[in-house]
Amino acid sequence: KMDAKKMVYIRNAIIKDAASPEELMDLFNAGNLERHTGATKMNAESSRSHSIFAIMVESYDTATKRTTTGKLSLVDLAGSERADKTGAAADRLKEAQSINKSLSALGDVIAALSEGTKFIPYRNNKLTQVMQDSLGGNAKTLMFVNFSPADYNSDETSTSLMYAARVKKIVNNASKQAESEEVARLKQIIKRLQAGQPVEAQLAGVGAVGEEEEDDAEPPPADDGKVYDGY
Repeated sequence: KMDAKKMVYIRNAIIKDAASPEELMDLFNAGNLERHTGATKMNAESSRSHSIFAIMVESYDTATKRTTTGKLSLVDLAGSERADKTGAAADRLKEAQSINKSLSALGDVIAALSEGTKFIPYRNNKLTQVMQDSLGGNAKTLMFVNFSPADYNSDETSTSLMYAARVKKIVNNASKQAESEEVARLKQIIKRLQAGQPVEAQLAGVGAVGEEEEDDAEPPPADDGKVYDGY
């Protein structure tokens, strides 16, 4: 689904913090180990699934008190396969069919974006749903294509290059996403109120939310030429 910042989030997905490049690489390697691979006639360690590694970045400017957010998605797509070349059968064949189906759906989305079509078929596949904020809207998309120089694979090479040529035609207006400290505070108040949770005085701000303070002090005396203490 899309959140208020137009970023894709996956329900019940675990987001882990990384305080250094080393911690980030450890998370990347741990996630990469979960990727499913299998042997085919063309590749002894063929990827049997796509891989998406999303990095959420928040930067707080102490001078302007504004928080800037961003998301970097590293997507490794499994290659399209032809069963007569890979020799895929049984489970491998089903995996290849799923891979080809998702890549076909991604191709439809890329074609719609490059042609400026109003309706973009993101919901046709889970892959395109997860990649929605990486392709359209407030995003910049880069695609790197790996292909074989062998003439035996000329069909796959030609298809891959045509795929990348379509991506190059996608035009988006990427802009910085930043919000002030006051906006972030008000959003947090609204979120807590919607959840039926109490709003602390510190979060609400003194004098901003709540009852007005009563002033029990007497009004200053009339100007009679005398000097009164405190006025």
